[in-house]
Amino acid sequence: MTSFTIIGTGNMGTAIGGILQDGGFDVRLVTHGETGKGPIGDVVVLAVPYSAVSSVLRAYAGHLDGKVVVDITNPIDVETFDSLVVPADSSSAAQIQRRLPSSTVLKAFNTTFAPTLKSKEVGGRPPTVLVAGDDDAAKGRLIEAVRAGGVDALDAGSLARARELEAMGFLQQALAAGEKVGWDGGFAVVR
Repeated sequence: MTSFTIIGTGNMGTAIGGILQDGGFDVRLVTHGETGKGPIGDVVVLAVPYSAVSSVLRAYAGHLDGKVVVDITNPIDVETFDSLVVPADSSSAAQIQRRLPSSTVLKAFNTTFAPTLKSKEVGGRPPTVLVAGDDDAAKGRLIEAVRAGGVDALDAGSLARARELEAMGFLQQALAAGEKVGWDGGFAVVR
């Protein structure tokens, strides 16, 4: 069975961990002080702010080879909420994949807020976790794990789609920061 290490014990890390545990998976949450220590699961979820990703990757240098690494970040300017802070032809997930050529990077969870993941409901439906990546088997395993935990998940395409997912996450956060929607809002795909 797939094991998960979630780096970050904030709202998103604990919400994602809860879903995966509800699905029956082995989950280890790692606090900032534990970064770089202890065993690492088959799948490593980076549940940290975009600004912390570089330090986490340095702390785990070499230990993420062969692992599936899930980037949940939205690379936005959190002071102004006026733009993504990655080049227009890139994404945080693409930048992480370049830094981890021996890992499989997936983009997921960035278009969902922690309260909707914890309640497993948005607008009367399960929220949808959109998953992008270039490895279909890795995406399939993550989608299956999320669904087993009671939340919907959908393959959003290749890792190139991470840019659009980050734009969706940015829009959602900007709307919530501007008090146009609540932090318990979100997306659910109706199929």
